[in-house]
Amino acid sequence: MKTKHTPVRTCVACRETDEKRDLMRIVRQPDGNVCHDARGKISGRGAYLCAKVECITLAKKRKQLERALKVAAVPETLFDALMRLAEAETDAPPKPNTHLQTREGEG
Repeated sequence: MKTKHTPVRTCVACRETDEKRDLMRIVRQPDGNVCHDARGKISGRGAYLCAKVECITLAKKRKQLERALKVAAVPETLFDALMRLAEAETDAPPKPNTHLQTREGEG
C-alpha cells in the first residue's frame, strides 16, 4: 500500500520542519490584512509557526513574520491570539496519530 504524501513546512522562528497540519499558518491576504488561517485555505502569502509560546515570542522579537509576509507590521492582536492558541494547545492532551495506525493484520 502506497503511503500518502504529507506536506512539510518550516517554522519561520525556529526553522524546524514539521507537517503542515501541525503548524499555524499566518497569511497576508491580497487586500493586505494579516490573519491566522486555521484551515489553511485562505489565499495569499503564508508563513508558518510552531504552536509554541517560544516560537511566537521569537518571531515577534525578530520580526520574522513581517519579513516572511513582506508587510510593515503584524497586528499586536494577532500575536495575542496566537499566544492564546499556543497556550491552549500545550494544555490539551496529545492528539492520537491516526494516520500512522495500521489495520489489524497489516505489518
